[in-house]
Amino acid sequence: MERENIVKSVSRALHIIDIVSSKKDGLGVTEIANQMDINKSSVYRILSTLVQYGYIEQDKETERYKLGYKFLEISSKLLESIDLRKEAKPYLRELEKETNEVIHLVVYDQGEVIYIEKLEGTETLRMHSKVGKRAPMHCTAVGKAILAHLPPHIALEIIDRKGLPKHTDFTITDKNEFLKELEKVKQKGYALDLEENEYGIRCIAVPIFDYSGSVVAAVSISGPTIRMTDERMEKLQGRIQAIGKQISARLGYRPDHPVQS
Repeated sequence: MERENIVKSVSRALHIIDIVSSKKDGLGVTEIANQMDINKSSVYRILSTLVQYGYIEQDKETERYKLGYKFLEISSKLLESIDLRKEAKPYLRELEKETNEVIHLVVYDQGEVIYIEKLEGTETLRMHSKVGKRAPMHCTAVGKAILAHLPPHIALEIIDRKGLPKHTDFTITDKNEFLKELEKVKQKGYALDLEENEYGIRCIAVPIFDYSGSVVAAVSISGPTIRMTDERMEKLQGRIQAIGKQISARLGYRPDHPVQS
């Protein structure tokens, strides 16, 4: 019976935290008790314990209760401990299983992208990419997906410093045309590489955002032109965008967070 009471107290404490977190200006004891249908003295005792441990704080002037800074401390530790590759891997495997194509996960570093994960798929495909290798941003779908969501001054600095060297006859080498391409990427939410980096290879990619709304990575599906037709790439758009949102959510990103740009 005592164990049941302890579990019930924990459940009530968590319920109170949920209720308090829903109101920016906080809530009074009576308001909380009314929402939980328990007496005010019970609510007050639980609140007092939560205040003692820093999970709830009371405004001295209004006497209303709000979330405490302990949650910020805990969330900071959680965010610091997040491993991008580990969090993304299950979703990358989903894509690989569904498409049978090569799946890439990259991060941005010093004006280039670095492949940090590559799943080979079941179809035969020779590509230059491998884990640990760097690639240009202007002619890869993953690079464009990231560039389009970086702050404009940083994106321009990268373009000016790295240039837009030609990799194939399909590479966009005109600066104005490339900036228009990035604007399209930002509007659509995905980027394409139509044989711009390697002949015979087409890719579709989406950006990955972290808890602050900053773009930190990108994920892509790559395949030969014979399989990655316009029709198929159109069908893949919704799926890869959903995967991008799921990975971003695992990194703490929320749709109501503004994207940092």
